[in-house]
Amino acid sequence: MELLLGIDGGGTGCRAALADRTGRIIGRGRSGAANIMTDIDDARANILAATRQALAEASLDESATSSISAVLGLAGANVNNNGARLEKLLPFARATVKSDAAIALHGAIGEGDGTVVILGTGSVFITREKDRIRTIGGWGFKVSDLGGGARLGRDLLEEALLAYDGVHPSSPLAEKAMALFDNNPDRIVTFARDARPSDFGTYAPLVFEYADKGDGLALMLIERSVNTIEEALDAIMPPGQERLCLIGGLGPLYAPRLSPKYRNRLQSPMGDALSGAVRLAVKHFAQAEVDHG
Repeated sequence: MELLLGIDGGGTGCRAALADRTGRIIGRGRSGAANIMTDIDDARANILAATRQALAEASLDESATSSISAVLGLAGANVNNNGARLEKLLPFARATVKSDAAIALHGAIGEGDGTVVILGTGSVFITREKDRIRTIGGWGFKVSDLGGGARLGRDLLEEALLAYDGVHPSSPLAEKAMALFDNNPDRIVTFARDARPSDFGTYAPLVFEYADKGDGLALMLIERSVNTIEEALDAIMPPGQERLCLIGGLGPLYAPRLSPKYRNRLQSPMGDALSGAVRLAVKHFAQAEVDHG
């Protein structure tokens, strides 16, 4: 059996879907983070762990790994030639590494025109207009990824410390964040020194939870994030384009908070990023072989 594999890997986790040459899913797997800019070796290990799970679910031996043709959509693939580096480290028969944005676009809107925003641990914007694809953002949360969970969680801890020091007024959210670190700023500093994007991202849901309670700090953080999301949409989304999808763990949380200009263009995605990776694997490998005889 010819095996096709789709991988969706980001700062929080990695998902695998094993399929036959028609795209029918026969096995799935899940493992840890697979951001290849953060840690390419750890990402490789988690990709292979998720693949082993998918093979096991399909009742296939691990030795079948060498017959797999894979499309991997990974956070960090767009930086420093990381994608090409990882391709050389994988044991698959054939592998194509793309950005997580590329598989998300294909999963959400298929072959048509539209814009997709991935709002998970990080953030990235991608649009297709008349076969032209353009991407912005996705440079990592320290300098980019505005609106992403890592940036939102980091900003929360920053504001909690500013409130602790009396620079900014406190709020129930600021007090909750400090309480999670035993009201000890040293613990936040120690955490931040070694934290990965996914570690900061664990605090993002708190911001939305407290925003729903009317917390001033939470509302400010989300308003600031929404403004940056819409600035990016202003830059990337063609004026006449009517199809916008927000995906990722935070996508549904941001959607109702967009201004009418963009909220009115929102559509439900056709599928998720993993389904996009599988469909691209069919297109790149199985369908390409048919087309070329």
